[in-house]
Amino acid sequence: MATAEFAFNNNVYTATKSSLFKVNYKKELRMGFDIRKKKKHVKVEEFVKEMKNRYEEIKAVLVKLQKEMKRYVDTKDFPMELIKRATKKLMEKYIGSYVVKKIISENMVELELLVSLRTHPVVNMRRIVKYQE
Repeated sequence: MATAEFAFNNNVYTATKSSLFKVNYKKELRMGFDIRKKKKHVKVEEFVKEMKNRYEEIKAVLVKLQKEMKRYVDTKDFPMELIKRATKKLMEKYIGSYVVKKIISENMVELELLVSLRTHPVVNMRRIVKYQE
């Protein structure tokens, strides 16, 4: 019987053209949830449009940069040494045995180095260690 107290009759009557609830309480009966009227929020809509425009602009710029980068990589003129060159941080401490080309002073020596090493051939004696097999 407790449920009967809360059961409302929301039938529309022909005489009043509304439900008993609306006649008694002067508003429609809300059962569960109802979809309320959507209000227009002008500022929010403007902000969303601006964000979409900015996103599209940035996306266009990124696509352009991506195409440009691809064009450089795809050409044969792209210097492969930039791709293959290791950073100084990752290079080994001792890089191999090299011939002393000439002694410049008592603490400076010029070595025969490969061009791909990209280092200056004149080094300090402190950096040279005797080669051991």
